[in-house]
Amino acid sequence: MKRIGILGSTGSIGTQTLEIAREYKDELEVVALAAHRNTELIEKQAREFLPKVVCMYDEEAAADLKARLADLDIRVLAGMDGLTELAVMPGMDMLVTAIVGMIGIRPTIAAIEAGKDIALANKETLVTAGHIIMPLAKAKNVAILPVDSEHSAIFQSLQSKRGYEIGGDSSDIDKILLTASGGPFRGKSVSELRAMTVKEALKHPNWSMGPKITVDSATLCNKGLEIIEAKWLFNVDLDRIEVLIHPQSIVHSGVQFIDGAVVAELGIPDMKLPIQYALFYPDRHPMHDNRVDLFALKSLTFEKPDEETFRGLKMAKEACRIGGNMPTVFNAANEKAVALFLNEKIRFLRIYEIIEECMKAVKVIKEPTLEEILATERECYERIAGWIH
Repeated sequence: MKRIGILGSTGSIGTQTLEIAREYKDELEVVALAAHRNTELIEKQAREFLPKVVCMYDEEAAADLKARLADLDIRVLAGMDGLTELAVMPGMDMLVTAIVGMIGIRPTIAAIEAGKDIALANKETLVTAGHIIMPLAKAKNVAILPVDSEHSAIFQSLQSKRGYEIGGDSSDIDKILLTASGGPFRGKSVSELRAMTVKEALKHPNWSMGPKITVDSATLCNKGLEIIEAKWLFNVDLDRIEVLIHPQSIVHSGVQFIDGAVVAELGIPDMKLPIQYALFYPDRHPMHDNRVDLFALKSLTFEKPDEETFRGLKMAKEACRIGGNMPTVFNAANEKAVALFLNEKIRFLRIYEIIEECMKAVKVIKEPTLEEILATERECYERIAGWIH
């Protein structure tokens, strides 16, 4: 029996993780749940899975949840202190970090220090603090298991190397092949993007995801963030990561080795596959109705990304090259800009402008501490608030 906690249990990754826990209840025990403020859904989850601890990041939501769960023997925690306490709780084997935003960094670091394996779905953790997270995980002998479909695919492809572990030797890797669907606006011009609405941006052709990551897919900022993640996870430099637009979303990513061999993972667009792989690694378990019909597909196509139109990818590469706190600037500026777009405060193309302005304005810190990373995020937010005002 593996005992798991889930940061972000009410989001897309969190709810799908619970679907797997429901199916494999004899092998997975949910001992902790955490969310931002969706008390109604987390109450239902708590009553079904009966975890020992639940946490709401929002203090008012925590008080509401405590009242709702008064009849059950479940501890209710609140805020960042609550998330951190949950992350280190005794008796938990793995923490699924599916919470959105940089609030996931502190509890992830705490969990690693406490020796918990991490099923990583929180991009910000490695994008902003990879230089802290990866050495710490190695020192604590903690497994970092990627949940993103692309990084899971790369990890699965690297299992062709005997005894491969995340962050291990990459000398025989020629290229990481990172695929992208191209999102809902693939093929559109800059003039067409000027008129794109929130409703149109949320119509992803292949994947069912939360609104923030769906907009990130439309801008290609998501793929930019994944490049930075891949750098840390697979111990490769930026020049060995190649993005391919693959509209069918069947090849989820792969690896080209120095002898020319390409190993890739294929599957239908379903996040449950990489989640389940992380939960049960190194074993595989059956998954129903999850089969690719290669005869029906007929063809798989690949294109070069248009980095001049979809500038998120180009700016992410620049942030990665600069390093230090610049990936934090890219991430924070994008996060705030996407929130403004979703609230219809700015137009689609303004997202790129906001990121670019922040990257020009914020001073580079080469080896930022966690406090400096969080201070960089705050500075970006304050600058953007001033510009929008």
